[in-house]
Amino acid sequence: MKWTIFYLNVLFLIISFVGCVTQKKYDDLLAAKVKLDAEVATLQDSLEAANLRIGHLEKTVAHLKSDTARQGEALQREREALRLLQDEHGQLETYYNNLLNNSGKLNRDLAQQQERLMALKEDLELIRGRNEALSADLSAREKRVRELEEVLKSKEEAVNALKNKITDALLNFKESDLTVELKNGKVYVSLAEQLLFASGSVKVDTRGVKALQQLARAVKDQPDINIMVEGHTDDVPISRVSQYMRDNWDLSVMRATSIVRILTAGGVSPQQITASGKGEFSPLTDNDTTEGKQKNRRTEIILTPNLDELFQILESN
Repeated sequence: MKWTIFYLNVLFLIISFVGCVTQKKYDDLLAAKVKLDAEVATLQDSLEAANLRIGHLEKTVAHLKSDTARQGEALQREREALRLLQDEHGQLETYYNNLLNNSGKLNRDLAQQQERLMALKEDLELIRGRNEALSADLSAREKRVRELEEVLKSKEEAVNALKNKITDALLNFKESDLTVELKNGKVYVSLAEQLLFASGSVKVDTRGVKALQQLARAVKDQPDINIMVEGHTDDVPISRVSQYMRDNWDLSVMRATSIVRILTAGGVSPQQITASGKGEFSPLTDNDTTEGKQKNRRTEIILTPNLDELFQILESN
């Protein structure tokens, strides 16, 4: 376009200088030039506007390229996030499918656990009931134990008092003739043969009667004791055998019976006293010496507290 205008201007100048053109042609050329100048001006304005739009478009393109790059980066990130989500979705779907496959087993296991829980609850109730019963029984037993301890203590005190009373009553006799001991909650009064009987005799002599009468006075007011009179001999056979006394066993029993009669005559209740004989079969020592035989020939009076109250407590439940 610029070159066309240039050539026209040159041509006009040439024609002007030559002067050989007609006025009409000149006017036509001038009109054409004016028209061309106007078109040039219009075209220049259009060109400037186009350049402005081109600049604006270039900026827009640059901005769009920048946005496109950012969008591309964002798209890449979104695609990576989508891939991760898809992987996670796949894992979750697999886990869900596994859960669905295992749900039947889990339900069965849950039902079994619930049944076990119910059984355990029932067992717990049974155990709780037994524990309550045991606790009540233990309380009752503890009560009985306390009662037994009180009775035993009372019996022990009574036996000690009885032993002291018998000892005081028999102080005037030698230890070689009799002894008073406390063993296993019982009072043992051991009387030697020389205090009570002549050899082979079942009749109590005077000194023995006196000792037994003193003993009877000490125990006759003790209704809560049982008295066992045990006769003992050595292993020497009796010298005279009769219809009523054939051996040492008979001798020991008859001697115990003689002593029982003296005690009951002295006020001891017959319901409290028992006569027994052990012959030679419960010696204190061997019978190889004279001293041993003498120790074995004895009568033991065993005083035992009446334990009926204790048995009643034990049998109360």
